[in-house]
Amino acid sequence: METRTGFPFRGKLLDELISFLAHNGLKYDTRAAYSICLVEDDRIAATGSLDGNVLKCIAVSKDFQEGGLAARIVSGLIDEAARNGVFHLFLFTKPENDTLFGSLGFYIISKTADVLLMENKKSGIADFVESLQISAGNSSLMTPNGETGAIVMNCNPFTNGHQYLIETAAKQCAVLHIFVVSENKSAFPAGVRYDLVKAGTSHIPNALIHPAGPYLVSAATFPDYFFKETVSPQTINTTLDLTVFAEHFAKHLGITRRFVGIEPFDEVTAKYNRQMKELLPHYGIEVIEIDRLEQGGKAVSASRVRELLAEGKMDEIRTMVPEATFDFLMNRGLKE
Repeated sequence: METRTGFPFRGKLLDELISFLAHNGLKYDTRAAYSICLVEDDRIAATGSLDGNVLKCIAVSKDFQEGGLAARIVSGLIDEAARNGVFHLFLFTKPENDTLFGSLGFYIISKTADVLLMENKKSGIADFVESLQISAGNSSLMTPNGETGAIVMNCNPFTNGHQYLIETAAKQCAVLHIFVVSENKSAFPAGVRYDLVKAGTSHIPNALIHPAGPYLVSAATFPDYFFKETVSPQTINTTLDLTVFAEHFAKHLGITRRFVGIEPFDEVTAKYNRQMKELLPHYGIEVIEIDRLEQGGKAVSASRVRELLAEGKMDEIRTMVPEATFDFLMNRGLKE
């Protein structure tokens, strides 16, 4: 059996791959950077793709189910990830494949009716959530006398709007967990965004700032978030990300409220909020929407700050962001 690889595939073989996946009830992900196919007599027998740290689009022909081809595909994808220095891996598959991929060294994180998310660390997400509890360092906040809230935010960059959302939410609970998206797929690096949130919330005593890691609004749990311009809001499904939040973060941190800002512009985020209100109450989590902070009759947004930054209008930006964010943007501009 011949092994063919693509970075990614193009032309005829890509067309055949798309057709093969469709025949097996899967859709090819155009964001895949690497694909592998096992070919017998010019027919695809098995395939799989790699997108960063996520294994996806894995399928084996019904004619070759007993040939151990899934193991060969997974092994090839793991090897390619290792060549790129990536060792903590996630895997998308159908829920009925849990036993198969469990035998190949992957462990269940969460599943929905449509998709199963696994990782190659036995207690990866449990260890991550435990590390958040340890790093918080304030036992009184980790065992609060009252409601525990949460916000998951990207803050690209951190604005007065984000600060207002956090301040408003913090008044409605004993402790507020802020999870800052960790993926480096935004205009500002994850480390910068995290530091700006820390600086901009230092005056809020019951706010705990955490990295979201690879588990919340990440390439593994909600990849469409980072490609809003190219995806249709009608086709996205945020159920997996919300299930991971509810089953692991909320459960172990005692989160009973999740706060979001009302989203009048971004259709992807607006749908995320709607699905949040549908799903999270089933886990005993109240979803609370907070009005956006407005300035001059317009909502303060990170996208507007980025537009003004590109235009060099620092005086306008000064009124829309906390001091720490403005200082960073000024220094960044000087360096550039």
